[in-house]
Amino acid sequence: MAKRVLRTPLCDMLNIDYPILSAGMGPTLIGEPNGAPVELVVAVSEAGGLGVLGGAGFTLDGLQEAIREIKAQTGKPFGVDLLLPKNLPGGTMTGGKENLTLAQVIEFLPKEHLDWFRKVEKEMGFPALEDLMVNNDTTTMNPKEAVAICIEERVPLFAAGLGDPGWMVDEAHAKGMKVLGVVGNAKNAGRVSKSGVDLIAAQGHEGGGHTGRVGTFALLPQALDAAYPVPVLAAGGVGDGRGLAAALAMGCIGVWVGTRFLATNEGGAMDLCKQRIVESTDEGTRVSKLYTGKTSRANVTRFHELWDSSGLEALPFPFQVLLASALLGGLIRSGHDDHVGGFAGQVSGLIHEIKPAAKVVEDMVEQAADILSSKLPSTVKTA
Repeated sequence: MAKRVLRTPLCDMLNIDYPILSAGMGPTLIGEPNGAPVELVVAVSEAGGLGVLGGAGFTLDGLQEAIREIKAQTGKPFGVDLLLPKNLPGGTMTGGKENLTLAQVIEFLPKEHLDWFRKVEKEMGFPALEDLMVNNDTTTMNPKEAVAICIEERVPLFAAGLGDPGWMVDEAHAKGMKVLGVVGNAKNAGRVSKSGVDLIAAQGHEGGGHTGRVGTFALLPQALDAAYPVPVLAAGGVGDGRGLAAALAMGCIGVWVGTRFLATNEGGAMDLCKQRIVESTDEGTRVSKLYTGKTSRANVTRFHELWDSSGLEALPFPFQVLLASALLGGLIRSGHDDHVGGFAGQVSGLIHEIKPAAKVVEDMVEQAADILSSKLPSTVKTA
């Protein structure tokens, strides 16, 4: 069978075959592998899309090593996604010390949060978390240094999964790189588009991980108008060729896909979290500040019930990550699987199997091409 053709201006911009980017998903928590590891990036890029490394959670040295691993495994274009928080609270997550364990670092949490954690730890029989390290040299705590590595390595596409990358655009462009900003509303689409970025990914409320308040179908036309003439990718709720075709019909030049690629052979989520996605319905996720202190969408599990029962306010990002990591790490190791979940979008209800990432790309292209070239012309008449 001949290879399907499905090209948009995005393909020419990024030198790829298909207008499909895998989202740069970082780890849900400290100690977990990244959702978008090297293996997923390589698989998507080799299949004709563009794979994006989830850079959040890496140390600075680890990020550079991962970028070089990708280069060693594929000659195709790829991207790196980093979080660029506008404001990081003062101090460090390890009290100014390096190489502390998670068990040590949680001692720095506010007393009411620490007291509640100790109560849960005792009641649920958590083992010690002495092997989980918390470093200050992570990309999220050192965003400028992490960006410098991406520029040094001439990463083909830099993506800011959180924050405005405008301050690094000129330097990136000087190295031949493209820059993408992820936004969750039309206001930010307009603001980020004026910072010189090449692309905007507009993510609707349906999306997994950090997400906004506006549904994708309502967001896209408004983001397209606000960002013009900067082109827009659709994100949130895209899991098959129907979503891709709809995004293209809306005026987007491609899609930014997370959850569908998370639930692949190469996706970095824990096997239990992949199974949560496969078993989910469209109502199997919810948004809360439980995981990071910022609104994010994840699988519905008893972990949310546990947090809701505390009556506590979420700590600022990234310190809530410490508390959530200690909690979920303890729940995993003590066998409380009904509490274990991870970032995932409402599109989970469409996903019924774990399969290779290349197959996801192939199926998405085949279905979208069939809709656009055959089904729509046969069912929609215009004059």
